[in-house]
Amino acid sequence: MNIFKAFENDIRKLLEELAADGAIPAGLDSSRLTVEPPREAAHGDLSTNAAMILAKPARMAPRALADLLVAKLKTRSDVQSVEIAGPGFVNLRLTAQVWRDRVRDVLTAGTAYGDSAMGQGEAVNVEYVSANPTGPLHAAHGRGAVFGDALAALLQKAGYAVCREYYINDAGAQVDVLGRSTYLRYCEALGDDIGEIPAGLYPGEYLKEVGEALAKRDGTAWKGKDEAEWLPACRDFAIAMILDWIKEDLGVLGVTMDVYSSERALVKAGAVDTALTTLEQRGLIYTGVLEPPKGKKPDDWEPRPQTLFKSTDFGDDVDRPLKKSDGSFTYFSNDIAYHFDKYRRGFANQIDVWGADHGGYVKRMQAATAAVTEGKASLDVKLCQLVHLMQNGQPVKMSKRAGTFVTLRDVIEQVGKDVVRFIMLTRRNDQTLDFDFAKVTEQSKDNPVFYVQYAHARCRSVLRHAATALPQVDLSPSALAAAANLNRLEAEEEMALVKRMAVWPRLVESAAEAHEPHRVAFYLYDLASDFHALWNRGRDDASLRFLIDGDEEVTVARLALIAAVSTVIASGLAVMGVEPAEELRS
Repeated sequence: MNIFKAFENDIRKLLEELAADGAIPAGLDSSRLTVEPPREAAHGDLSTNAAMILAKPARMAPRALADLLVAKLKTRSDVQSVEIAGPGFVNLRLTAQVWRDRVRDVLTAGTAYGDSAMGQGEAVNVEYVSANPTGPLHAAHGRGAVFGDALAALLQKAGYAVCREYYINDAGAQVDVLGRSTYLRYCEALGDDIGEIPAGLYPGEYLKEVGEALAKRDGTAWKGKDEAEWLPACRDFAIAMILDWIKEDLGVLGVTMDVYSSERALVKAGAVDTALTTLEQRGLIYTGVLEPPKGKKPDDWEPRPQTLFKSTDFGDDVDRPLKKSDGSFTYFSNDIAYHFDKYRRGFANQIDVWGADHGGYVKRMQAATAAVTEGKASLDVKLCQLVHLMQNGQPVKMSKRAGTFVTLRDVIEQVGKDVVRFIMLTRRNDQTLDFDFAKVTEQSKDNPVFYVQYAHARCRSVLRHAATALPQVDLSPSALAAAANLNRLEAEEEMALVKRMAVWPRLVESAAEAHEPHRVAFYLYDLASDFHALWNRGRDDASLRFLIDGDEEVTVARLALIAAVSTVIASGLAVMGVEPAEELRS
């Protein structure tokens, strides 16, 4: 149960009652009404802005409307107290029983606790990673992979029908460069001395593997041939082999895509022509001359007529070219076709996860998506900032295999999938992330992945110990939900834990609505902190320990509490794609 959503619905009903009584006008728009935790815990358990947002349309002073609402709320048996704060916010304190009942909710639902119907099955396409298939994934790709995958899981938990998609950029100049680089390594594998890698080609050692594999498959078939003959073969072989590596790396990271879409296949199928014809029919394409780019000197600029999209009609800074000087389509044209294709496949709700270097591309892509779908599709672009890899504060050296960067596989092999996934979500996606190999594996409160996992492991340890000490007690979640006398949970730290767990369903909805999976990591850290606070109090005060000799009733109540805590932590970790730890050893 989402206690905040439940009270939000109840307050709407109370407003309808006030309207029926003639105390306020009927038909007031309550869509902006919220019920949320107050900014200060001392102000109560719940706070609503109902009087603040409805006062003006009701032609009443906010506090006057709040007085009417307070009178209604005071009659409820689940409300302990209610008061007006500031200009008209209404703050409520709920009875302890309301919060204790949430423990039963958790035990009954299991890790499905927090699942929401908010999305109502709406189809959402989350496209992420989508690295050019020109080399192994690096750490920054890993951040986008974790962010996109966690966002997809979060949206699913909130009730959306999610499609995870990888867009293969296998058309254009960069894959031709890959083909030429592969041919060089192919010749090397056949015994040629290739010397230094020429500027403009990919220098990574990984291409030796590709060249050797191609030589093994085709022998000398391409030696001495014209580029027009060997380039397609070398290019296609390299793309396929590197894409297999990418899929393997994503698999090690725990990422499984539903769809892999090929840019080249899209172009070949005529999707670009279809998309641009659609824009042209709507009068959104014209021939014109653009102004010089900002920062360019006049003598650097050669004005020429271009095929342009009226991007400025949809909020972009300038109109955008759709064709190159040789008449071929720009990358932008291909991307318009891709987003139109996603819309035609049923995804009006689209989310793209890009690297920080694509920030200047956001406005034009959102403009094009709105234009080609006549405003029926929305595109939210989430930019993931850089990841700084360090060891005890010092930058980590480059990977020998990649030549220019540390591969994602290197990072996973050093600290493990779960650490990588958790740490990648400990900052907002638009903030730079420092990933220090020493710090992310240390066992301290400063390491959030350890701190959260330690809380789960402690819970499981207590439950294992209790199973031995109390063989007569059924400690299954369903039995605890039915038998535990939760009224025995009275300590301040116990109630703090209960209230924190009750926030989880609301957190799922708000994080999904904002497309911010990092909120899950923050929430789990706070929940773990509350649990560790209770654990530490029990070390100082024997009456607060989980297992109390001679008092089975309070023991069972506390076991129900920690079973619920471990369940909520597991529910949150599942969204992050992290396995909950059953035990931790130094």
